[in-house]
Amino acid sequence: MASLHQKLLTKLLVTCAGMFAFAFALVPLYDVFCDITGLNGKPSLEEAEQSTTVDSERLVDVGFITHIQGAAPFKVSAEAQRVTVQPGAMHKIVFKAKNMSDTDRILQAVPSVSPGLAAKYLHKIECFCFNQQPLSAGEVADLPLMFYVDTALPLKFEEITLSYTVFDISEQIQQAVTASTKETVNETRI
Repeated sequence: MASLHQKLLTKLLVTCAGMFAFAFALVPLYDVFCDITGLNGKPSLEEAEQSTTVDSERLVDVGFITHIQGAAPFKVSAEAQRVTVQPGAMHKIVFKAKNMSDTDRILQAVPSVSPGLAAKYLHKIECFCFNQQPLSAGEVADLPLMFYVDTALPLKFEEITLSYTVFDISEQIQQAVTASTKETVNETRI
């Protein structure tokens, strides 16, 4: 009977170790899968260079969506929910952001493009998602987005949606500042 329990215990431990290893490797495996298939929908967060050619024979609809994460005290929306663009032509859209709280807050927008395979063809020259956006209590700010759709966008894509998830990162910034201040004080004492 003891050997049955020992075999079961061994199997359970091996299964647990395998589950841990799989969970640990999941993110890198997912990144490799996304690189191979192009299904990640993550646009580049680096500034792009301006396009030099315009495809005047073609039109692409670009939609804009914003999601506020959790109970973040912000209202963020694009001046236009959808625009029709010519690939290669530069476009500017302004997002309005309002801090609905009575304290100063910092927002960070994280972009995503749908369909995911079109993400590499949407180039942002200027984007409020490149930087954190501090907003005073009750402040309303214009957040610009300058972009173009690459002329190499495959013809099957007639519509692209650029979605922003907006996070309140005020507490994380405050914690980082506090930790940095403590580190500086400790270094000064040494």
